[in-house]
Amino acid sequence: MPTGVALRDVRTQLFDAAERVLLRSGPSALTSRAVTDEAGVAKGVLHRHFADFDAFLADFVLDRVDRMDEQAASLRDAAGSGTVVGNLADALTALFGSVAVAIVPLVIFRDELRARLRETWPAGVPVLTEGAIMLASYLAAEQELGRLAADVPVDGLAPMLVGTGHLLFADRTGTPPAPDAVRAMVTTVVGAHLR
Repeated sequence: MPTGVALRDVRTQLFDAAERVLLRSGPSALTSRAVTDEAGVAKGVLHRHFADFDAFLADFVLDRVDRMDEQAASLRDAAGSGTVVGNLADALTALFGSVAVAIVPLVIFRDELRARLRETWPAGVPVLTEGAIMLASYLAAEQELGRLAADVPVDGLAPMLVGTGHLLFADRTGTPPAPDAVRAMVTTVVGAHLR
């Protein structure tokens, strides 16, 4: 890599490269060398911006969680429109069609990454926890509109949807589940609570 070349938004460039490596080759292939090679920068660039590789990975995971804010707002805005099952199925497909499925094994794979994440994220795998928060917020909005039974504990129902959705999508190398399979799963979990 030539020296003296100005880099624009190094963090974004490195995070995007990490996502590509992670999606293409899985967590075991995600090394600082793989990231910098993918980004087309010298290895020292990563270490100038992050204390170490696990600090980089922790920031990468949290950056991808922050990107879920727009999806969460869109889902909450969808309350009262379409069907509850359709909205939840679309949200789960978008969540697990993203890098989220690949981040779960990354967090599980690296002990030091989990330790770093615990400094700012107290429990759970961040993308899954944030997904459950997103779904609970949507379900609460549907409850307020009367489309979901008032006595349903949405804070319990949302993690059930995320966990079951993760099981459907977990094999990132295989064919994603068909939309009908996702809707059937959502119907099984929430169907009895719809009004």
